[in-house]
Amino acid sequence: MAGTIANTVDFLKLIFSEVFTRLIIAIVVVLLGFILGRIVGRLIQKALHEVELNNLIKKATGINFSVEQILTTFITYLIYFIFIVIALERLNIGAIAFNILAGGVIAIIILSVFLGIKDFIPNMISGIFIHQKKFIDEGDDIRFDDVEGKVVNINLVETRIVTKSGDLIYIPNSLLVKSKFIKLKGNKNKITSKHL
Repeated sequence: MAGTIANTVDFLKLIFSEVFTRLIIAIVVVLLGFILGRIVGRLIQKALHEVELNNLIKKATGINFSVEQILTTFITYLIYFIFIVIALERLNIGAIAFNILAGGVIAIIILSVFLGIKDFIPNMISGIFIHQKKFIDEGDDIRFDDVEGKVVNINLVETRIVTKSGDLIYIPNSLLVKSKFIKLKGNKNKITSKHL
């Protein structure tokens, strides 16, 4: 009986010491990952800033977009993720945790794509409708809600109008198709009302 108790105690010590050792190693791996992620993130941000990536993109596209910050954040969190997976693997729960995380990432991607295209598709269909029916053309003067101006561009997603004060207004095509607008002819006395 005493031998059985001693064997049980030794077995429990072995299990707990192994679990404790794995836990300590996992914590150290996570801490190293956070430190390495911050260091690499700062180095990458500094390198991208030296290259002036944001300015290059702004010159090429005309859009002020913080690509440096997005890339730095992405790489930093990717390093965090890799080290967390390594730590979970040390605890023998890496596969389960990885499957849960992968499912969460896939769900976020699907949700993001759905939210991104929910306005794009109706605007695209409306843009095709506007091009086929030719209700308005570039160069037409129109009044839409309280906005009056000249149509300068009609693409698949939006219609651009320049007001008399020089403001550029972007109207989603789906909104233009659903609403009433007035197409102004030559002089302001002749007004034609169109509802698509």
